[in-house]
Amino acid sequence: MMQPSADDLWFVPLGGTGEIGMNLNLYGHNGQWLMVDCGVSFDEPLTPSYRRVKPAVEDRVDDIKHRVVAPDPKFIAEQKDALVGIVITHAHEDHVGAIPYLWQRFQVPIYTTAFTAEVLRRKLARSNLANKVPIIEVDGSESRQIGEFCVTWLAITHSLPEPFALKIETPVGTVLHTADWKIDANPITGKPFDPSLFKALANDNVLALVGDSTNATKPGFSISERNCYDGLLSTISPMKGRVVVGCFGSNVARLISLARVAKKTGRYMGLYGRSLINMYSIAKQQGVWPDDLPVVDPVHLGYLPPEEVLAVATGSQGERHTALMRLAADAHPHLQLDKGDCVLFSSIIIPGNEESVLRLSKALQAKGVTVIHSEDSPLPIHASGHPCEEELKLMYHWVKPAISIPVHGENVHLRAHADIAKACGVNKSYVGQNGDLYRLAPQPSIRRQVVFTGRLPVNQS
Repeated sequence: MMQPSADDLWFVPLGGTGEIGMNLNLYGHNGQWLMVDCGVSFDEPLTPSYRRVKPAVEDRVDDIKHRVVAPDPKFIAEQKDALVGIVITHAHEDHVGAIPYLWQRFQVPIYTTAFTAEVLRRKLARSNLANKVPIIEVDGSESRQIGEFCVTWLAITHSLPEPFALKIETPVGTVLHTADWKIDANPITGKPFDPSLFKALANDNVLALVGDSTNATKPGFSISERNCYDGLLSTISPMKGRVVVGCFGSNVARLISLARVAKKTGRYMGLYGRSLINMYSIAKQQGVWPDDLPVVDPVHLGYLPPEEVLAVATGSQGERHTALMRLAADAHPHLQLDKGDCVLFSSIIIPGNEESVLRLSKALQAKGVTVIHSEDSPLPIHASGHPCEEELKLMYHWVKPAISIPVHGENVHLRAHADIAKACGVNKSYVGQNGDLYRLAPQPSIRRQVVFTGRLPVNQS
């Protein structure tokens, strides 16, 4: 089994590079490995051309079984004695969701902050790993020595509480691992984005920036969650019927925005879908949810006048048997939609879900329900949690890394990210895919566009 020497710093993505979701990254130095994130994807196409095998695990989400697709951990599981720890950057499923299925193959401590730790504990409580996984909570801006790696948590802004980038230091080089981020001067949860944290890295001779590529193909800046609140308020205020909002279950910032809209417009907000209720509960427990924003038992929404109802529901991607699909089919036990009601999609259509979302929209429209998608709305009713082109440029101007390594995206996103880095004066960009082994240190004397020493046999399972 390959082992990095004391002179080596290696990076190996086992998931999330060449695809969006299912992130699992490894850093290797002096015979040790550090894992960053361990996530899943749901309902992925299982095609031989994509080197996938039938998933061996399932999770029950919103009362329907979904296929869970996790990275193949074989490479690191076969040398787990060299793995010194797992760092989870934030609580989204594509960064933390595989832990209940894969941790037994690693059996090392997990380092993360309090909000993410609570999300993880609740996941583990539904498995046979309850109280068995050592979770070490860290504070923002804290540094921890984890084996050969000194890890510092750097606050960023995203769409849920406590997202962090990581500065990973070794004697042979320092890496900035951005995880998911955006520049938001007016976030709903947490403090505004602080550029000074990243400007200071210019003095640290950062060897490589391993960064989010999701929106690299989009010009300009992402919009603030505060602007999304304004758009939702302006859209919902004149409506007379029931309003149902479809959004991603883990988007705590959006839930708080909608609760504020409900209060401002004289509506009562209820949540339909286990993931929404769970995230709301965690936000309350962790002190993230504002005390002046009530959420009512969703059972009661069905008895209220239409103009007093604001329901938030799972199923924005048209997944079968989720709350939105049940509402479209008149099959929900607590709420029924009628002509004059409205469904807002405060989300994007994830590529590959176009047909299922179209079927859902047509079913709702057949009932006389108005359907508004964020892509078609004249006002901002959804805000991405990922950086667009101008935000990436700022990050590169601040950090000034020697190497750019685009991750968290399909090939078109990775290539666009690399082009942005080059335009910012970064001479080396390593664009690859899951299973590539990138040698960050020592650097070769002859400059090459992509430098890696081999490709690991990676399947997803």
